[in-house]
Amino acid sequence: MGIVIGVVNQKGGVGKTTTSVNIAAGLGQLGKKVLLIDFDPQGNATTGFGIKKKTLDITTYDVILGERRPQEAIIETRYKNVSIMPATSQLCEAEQALASFERKSFQLRKAVLQIKDDYDIIIIDSLPSLGILAMNTMIACDTIIVPMVCEHFALEGLAQLMLTIKKVKKKANPDLNIMGIVFTMLDKRLLSSNEIMREIKRSFDSKALFKTEIPRNVRISEAQSHGEPIVYYDKASKGADAYKRLSKEILDRCREMEKKNGEKD
Repeated sequence: MGIVIGVVNQKGGVGKTTTSVNIAAGLGQLGKKVLLIDFDPQGNATTGFGIKKKTLDITTYDVILGERRPQEAIIETRYKNVSIMPATSQLCEAEQALASFERKSFQLRKAVLQIKDDYDIIIIDSLPSLGILAMNTMIACDTIIVPMVCEHFALEGLAQLMLTIKKVKKKANPDLNIMGIVFTMLDKRLLSSNEIMREIKRSFDSKALFKTEIPRNVRISEAQSHGEPIVYYDKASKGADAYKRLSKEILDRCREMEKKNGEKD
């Protein structure tokens, strides 16, 4: 059975989708069969793999409302071992459409359970909010990766997210845990970035933080505009190297999770 990883942060502009796309591609390169679920109405993960939204007939919107089976929405990308369940702006309408559902926050979990055995790792790119769709992500996940920029108010937003995760664990998904926090778009030349990073490192156990840090790198932005993961667009770039190392770290942590789950059984 596959491991389901949510890439979550209610704050926008933290490199969440960039991280989702590139760890999906990186894990695929490492030989894992990966599904990326685009669960953000902006659909940037979809375009990040070069998929034109106008060509899509079935998306996560249809799946979340139970109108289509998840298998019908999945598209194989041209990148090794990676498939995607795409999204368009229509997903914006899902929050209102789900309001009348009895178990509105469990719709994604229902869909994921139908396909969990088909993949080694499922990654969910969640939207930056704490509404119904974000709750669906947290309830569907086994574990969460939190991309984080070293800016003011970052700690405040992280504290909010931790409280939300605690509530979800208590009420809906007791096995949910945080795989790790990853610093993104990092510029160590900035004094403020280093100060915030030190403060976060003081506040969390070292195991809660990934060793790999993603640097601010223009080639990552270029790759996005070309609809390619950086690990394919420019394999020699600092951004590609960082995401490859992060993918290996994630794989190691997935193996640890599998080992713990095996011991419980």
